[in-house]
Amino acid sequence: MNRRNLDIDRRCRRLKEGQRGQGPVVYWISRDQRADDNWALLWAQQEAMVRQKALVVVFCLIPEYLGATSNHYTFMLRGLTGVQKKLQKLHIPFFLLEQSPVEALPCFLRQIDAHVLVSDFDPLRMKRQWQKQLIEEVAVPFYEVDAHNIIPAWFVSEKKEYAAYTLRPKINRLRDNFLTDIPPVQKHPFEWNLNATGFNSSSFSALTSDRDSTGKGKLPSGEAEAQLAADLFVDSGLAKYPASRNNPCVQGQSGLSPYLHFGNLSAQRLAWMVSKSELPVEDKAPFLEELIVRRELSDNFCLYEPGYDSFAGFPEWARKTLDLHRDDKREYIYTFQDLEAGNTHERLWNACQVDLVQNGKLHGYLRMYWAKKILEWTSVPEAALEYAILLNDRYSLDGRDPNGYAGVAWAIGGVHDRAWKERPVFGKIRYMNEVGCRRKFDVDGYIASVYNGDKQR
Repeated sequence: MNRRNLDIDRRCRRLKEGQRGQGPVVYWISRDQRADDNWALLWAQQEAMVRQKALVVVFCLIPEYLGATSNHYTFMLRGLTGVQKKLQKLHIPFFLLEQSPVEALPCFLRQIDAHVLVSDFDPLRMKRQWQKQLIEEVAVPFYEVDAHNIIPAWFVSEKKEYAAYTLRPKINRLRDNFLTDIPPVQKHPFEWNLNATGFNSSSFSALTSDRDSTGKGKLPSGEAEAQLAADLFVDSGLAKYPASRNNPCVQGQSGLSPYLHFGNLSAQRLAWMVSKSELPVEDKAPFLEELIVRRELSDNFCLYEPGYDSFAGFPEWARKTLDLHRDDKREYIYTFQDLEAGNTHERLWNACQVDLVQNGKLHGYLRMYWAKKILEWTSVPEAALEYAILLNDRYSLDGRDPNGYAGVAWAIGGVHDRAWKERPVFGKIRYMNEVGCRRKFDVDGYIASVYNGDKQR
């Protein structure tokens, strides 16, 4: 790797010129928590190889992040343990710094006289704010690599897309060129003489021992587990996906969203596996639509819409119709505490909330219904949006994610949707209820499975 790889370089953009130091290249790993299939790590290693420098990976751990709970931290830290071990075998030191990036990274970079700083891409507000502060505070060149999307978010579109139908053709024009196999990271040939006094890697065992995962669905985390789950889905679940994906009573979805959220699994690797499957194209297309178009549409929304988690982020037609129906009488109004406890008059909704709390995830079709009922049962749409985001971020393993924010905004605020038949409270926002769910699946069977503890996962 003594020359530039254009396939890696096109996924990178420079955020700051800066002055190169004499020390190692530093990869600040955040959203894409894996050693394999990681374009950001590959770009950092390429840069280190070309410059004949050592390579260091750093993760910044903060005690609170957007409502994340003990379950989320346990899942994340156990996965990072595997990353640390894999990087160690590749002669790449890994540091876990127990501070926010804006507190830890400038000092760390100065102390080791870092050559450059590389980060993975994240469209969420807090990550962009950290990035903006680091651009001001660090002296070295700063690069960003999109290792989460198949086509870099800033490359596929330079604006907020209205809906899937406006983004899909842009993705389709580029997909074959970007959806490739991913080269492996190499054992790094340039060692680093440790000189970062006071920056020792924290003990993962000590950190995870204090965080008890109380959910019944203790999904194993890490790259190895994610790859096993992906292999199992492609081998035995993909063929059933088109017919069974909207039925919560069967294991019709992939169940891979927590791994994709934490970056244990590369979306590009998964898409590559699916595309190379021997199944007919029509059997693979629905899953690839969700994995590529819908997922990258969510990143587009959060990247280009500053109010992605607010009423202001809804399209104009949706804000107008919700405003017109603000004073409509609600048959039921529940507090956040009622909703969190699954204490409403509707057994299906209560079962959804219990399922979410117990297992850390909720079937995609049910999550749409779940969010729409929150709109129906709160006094104003702003409260509905706030409650839905809080519950999703607190209890779902894939919370605090563009997919979650875009999904809630779709359900409550018509984002990426169109106007429908007007009705009380909802206005022209698409309506869902239990009657519609009963036409799709065995509602009573689902409720029983949740409360009996034998729900398929």
